[in-house]
Amino acid sequence: MHKIVVVIVCFLSVFASAQELNCNVVVDAQQTGNENFPIFKTLEKQLTEFINNTKWADKTFSAQERIDCNMVINVVGYSGESFQASIQVQSSRPVYGSSYSTPIYNFNDKDFNFRYLEFQNLIFNPNQFESNLVSVLAFHVYMVLALDADSFAENGGDPYYKKAQVITNYSQQGNFQGWKLEDGLQSRFALIDNILSPTFKEFRSVMYDYHREGLDVMSANPKEGKEQIAASLNQFQAMNSRRPNSFLLRTFFDAKSDEIEDIFSDGPNVNIASVKETLQKVAPMHNSKWQNIKF
Repeated sequence: MHKIVVVIVCFLSVFASAQELNCNVVVDAQQTGNENFPIFKTLEKQLTEFINNTKWADKTFSAQERIDCNMVINVVGYSGESFQASIQVQSSRPVYGSSYSTPIYNFNDKDFNFRYLEFQNLIFNPNQFESNLVSVLAFHVYMVLALDADSFAENGGDPYYKKAQVITNYSQQGNFQGWKLEDGLQSRFALIDNILSPTFKEFRSVMYDYHREGLDVMSANPKEGKEQIAASLNQFQAMNSRRPNSFLLRTFFDAKSDEIEDIFSDGPNVNIASVKETLQKVAPMHNSKWQNIKF
């Protein structure tokens, strides 16, 4: 009996301490010509452990609630401890009543230069700059958490966006690209600044309505779910009228364009004339996909 109690206690301890992410990290160094060097495998292993074993949020996540994500770091050059790279970050979340996972975040961060010494300790301090390597990874972790939370509850991502903003502010002292206003319209600074700006307030409303009121409804009522998704996407008209072809719109449709095409090309018929017109206006770069939608 004592052994059973011990096993149960250990199980509950592991269950309660499960961290937030189930992240697959890949370090691709093919462009360096030295992709088999041990340092790249060491970096990959350290980053995987760092991201998956760090507790990023105050909320306790069960094992089933861990967010699936991928980070692909493409190293294009290095000299000593200095690395030149980019990072592609993707995340998804399950859709209620189905085995389908929907893409939530898809961001190609091209400004990811950092310093790394093999086997160095990776330490995250939420209020202090430690290294650009840690800051960039932590920023994207909080964006993954924030967007996922926004898809389940209205403004659910607030605490995580605030942490991403804090990281953005203190990382400016490191003089690495991507943290400042002058670093362009597709930087980490631009991403968090736009999401928190009233100019783009519809973005977060769409994240909730599209996923919670739309996709999560489709298993029980496919037609109602499709209609809710169409209504949510129409909200982008107001945002686009204020700031046409914005970075946030491109970020959203980079993640969702294939899914939207599939949703409206199958299942029960709904009148989507207005949403198709909206899509052609707010995401013209995907017009070839919108042309495939029939109604």
